[in-house]
Amino acid sequence: MSRLLLLAVIAAAVYLLIRSYRRKSELQQKETVAEDMVRCAHCGVHLPRSESIKAGDKFYCSAEHCDAGRG
Repeated sequence: MSRLLLLAVIAAAVYLLIRSYRRKSELQQKETVAEDMVRCAHCGVHLPRSESIKAGDKFYCSAEHCDAGRG
């Protein structure tokens, strides 16, 4: 009887550990890092800062708009 109880406790502990691990991994997947959005100085399109081209203090969505904005 005590062996059966011991196995039940071990099974419950393993179950709880697996469940907590899954919850942590789901939370990490749901967390997204918000990135600053900037506006193209030529056409006004909003895009993430990492995808923009910076020239001086202005941001552009493409090299063509960067060239057009300078001229």
